[in-house]
Amino acid sequence: MSKHLMNEIEDLKKSLLELGGLAEDSVTKAIRAVSTRDPKLAKQVIEQDHKIDMLEVEIEEDCLKILALYQPVATDLRFLVSVLKINNDLERIADLSVNIAQRAKTLAENKDVSLPFDFEAMAKTTRTMLKMALDSIIEFDSKKAEDVCRMDNQVDDLHRDTYKAINSGIQKDPSKVDVMIHCLSISRNLERIADYATNIAEDVIYLIDGKIVRHFGDLGEKTSTSS
Repeated sequence: MSKHLMNEIEDLKKSLLELGGLAEDSVTKAIRAVSTRDPKLAKQVIEQDHKIDMLEVEIEEDCLKILALYQPVATDLRFLVSVLKINNDLERIADLSVNIAQRAKTLAENKDVSLPFDFEAMAKTTRTMLKMALDSIIEFDSKKAEDVCRMDNQVDDLHRDTYKAINSGIQKDPSKVDVMIHCLSISRNLERIADYATNIAEDVIYLIDGKIVRHFGDLGEKTSTSS
């Protein structure tokens, strides 16, 4: 690897980690905005989204520039492919955080309505998955990334329980259907964030081990290998 390419890749890593930090911050604030019914905190999440969008575009442009200038191969090429995918997933996570923040603003106007599902458990697991996925990038740890993939079913199960609880709540009190739908949206967005955290973890596994593990339930079997 040339010195110039090495420097470009190091700068790209720093930018990706900055984006990861911003996305994680948005998720944390959005969750707290729901828990505390704080519209000001929700507004911060919404306002931060533009900065995240701009950084996502810069990272993509930097990746394309490196590909055009240096035509990297092997590990360097795999790194750039992974960054392009992770970059997009982080931007989507931030968008989903905005969705949650918007629902938090609505809930702030209905503070007497309790969340009809285990929001704290779902939020905690989702945040843990995202943090571990980002840590797996920093630490270059495919084992930690594999742990993230295995946790995804927990959030899926919680979301299914949420759907049942909200359906039951609407039947008991149809007058609260609008608020219940917002609650379902929060659960759905958390479930999607967990999915994107899993995508990031899968890309880390590909980056480190050269294994494509998406679509396979067992991380230890049926994986295809990239050189």
